Amino acid sequence: MNFTRLALIASLALLMPAVAAAQDWPTRPIRAIIPFGAGSATDLVPRIVFDQLSPQLGQPIVVENRTGAGGTLGTNAVAKADPDGYTLLAHSNAFSVSPAIYANLPYDTERDFAPVAAFGSLPAVLVISPSKGFKTIQEMVAAAKANPGSFNFASVGVGSGTHLSAEKLKLAAGFQATHVPFRGGPEALTEVITGRVEFYFCPINTALPYIRDGKLVALVTNGATRAPELPDVPTILEAGYRNAEFPIWIGMLAPAGTPAAVVDRLNAETIKAVKNPDTQMRLAKAGISPLAWTPAEFAARIKAEVADNIAVAKAAGIKPN
Repeated sequence: MNFTRLALIASLALLMPAVAAAQDWPTRPIRAIIPFGAGSATDLVPRIVFDQLSPQLGQPIVVENRTGAGGTLGTNAVAKADPDGYTLLAHSNAFSVSPAIYANLPYDTERDFAPVAAFGSLPAVLVISPSKGFKTIQEMVAAAKANPGSFNFASVGVGSGTHLSAEKLKLAAGFQATHVPFRGGPEALTEVITGRVEFYFCPINTALPYIRDGKLVALVTNGATRAPELPDVPTILEAGYRNAEFPIWIGMLAPAGTPAAVVDRLNAETIKAVKNPDTQMRLAKAGISPLAWTPAEFAARIKAEVADNIAVAKAAGIKPN
């Protein structure tokens, strides 16, 4: 028996326990850490998917909201967890914003995690008060350019998707506006409805009742395609502003080193759960468009977003905390 064959046999012998363990997985409850508070989209969407995923896997998925430091505390807990498939992270694309906002993260977004599966995409819509009189995004941009320093915009915090969406539009359209962060979406909406703040990128399902009641005007959405709920509202790209899209994804990651067989099974089962008719109905009510990325596609998306967000933060003068 030659050396090459011996080496192959030895490699297979080392691999067999890992493969067997992955085939047996899961044999006990799975913990899913959500680094944001209960009631947020990043909390609600995973719970909808987990309701279907859990019976498919034959084990309960125990959700733990571990908040703090802009979501980095809970994220770090998963980065340091055993890579055995029993600790998962449910996150949004705030995950890929953190490197642009925090100077000294306790983890590396690419090296310390294995992207598993996406649940869905949550586009936002730029809303203004009818009192502003703008019917199109072009009219709003023209007014902002004609009156430098007079415009401001709302967000739910520095580095949030609502913040980065506005910064990307400002850069693409070439106008100035002052950032006004709020503690939550309801406060931001109130200020826009009253006209004290010019605009806000709001999750579509939250803004929709106000748009239908005439309390808000929708100018553009920030997704790659038009939102089914607002078919007459153009996307940012359709409005003529390139590189300004910022659709929010919500998905699941595992610690780096989690067996590939476990990651692949989780991906397949998650896609199956998301395609379940009851799950799709519940996601649609939450304004979520289902996604079906492979782990490789998910990883590539995160890598591209991290680089883009760092560039946007630098161009916008957002200083890391």
